[in-house]
Amino acid sequence: MSGKPSSNPVSHSRVPVIGISTYVERARWGVWDTDAVLLHRSYVDCVLRAGGTPVLLPSVGAGTGALAAVDGLVLAGGADVQPGRYGHEPHPRTIARPERDGFEFALLDSALAGGIPVLGVCRGMEVLNVALGGTLTQHLPEVTGGTEHQPAPGSYGTTVVRLERDSRAGEILGAETKCRCYHHQAVERLGEGLRPVGWAEDGTVEAVELPGAAFVLGVQWHPEQDPDDVRLFAALVEEAAKQ
Repeated sequence: MSGKPSSNPVSHSRVPVIGISTYVERARWGVWDTDAVLLHRSYVDCVLRAGGTPVLLPSVGAGTGALAAVDGLVLAGGADVQPGRYGHEPHPRTIARPERDGFEFALLDSALAGGIPVLGVCRGMEVLNVALGGTLTQHLPEVTGGTEHQPAPGSYGTTVVRLERDSRAGEILGAETKCRCYHHQAVERLGEGLRPVGWAEDGTVEAVELPGAAFVLGVQWHPEQDPDDVRLFAALVEEAAKQ
């Protein structure tokens, strides 16, 4: 990628606080084997490099009160959205976390109502799409015939995404971007008001945005997996600084 920023591209007298939603999973560390609230450190590092202060938001409870403490929101990747939320029966390969859904859908509703800048990453883009009335393809290989978007468990694929030049994503990243991806689901029917602005070579929608909103952008790939390129996080932090 070209045009990568320095380690601290945004400088403000008041550092914007960026909330990041989290996984709620069984985990092991040290002598412990228990339920945990956790997140890939790469999200935190990218927000820091972009000039923001990261705060982890436990994906439990009602969700709405968390926005009082943040200026911007990252909806992180993770498990699949519960298909009942968009009127589908679950596919055998779908793995959902209903408690996390409850938190994040409420959180997103409040963020949209309050004009809080939002960056949805992978699952986060899918949450955005479903929250606005869209649907998902539950197992992408059945549509594309390949596994390029999720080559193997724990292995990221590499995807070249073409972006609309006149979109927010295009302004940030240029006409195309080479990115890391790990998803077996994707947009089927777009949510109300969403604009598709990025596509993989096989036609899969890889980026969406909400025109007219201050900053509401979803990407199906994982920008946090390239710590040398924090342009999407920097754009979020820049918008959050205006709050």
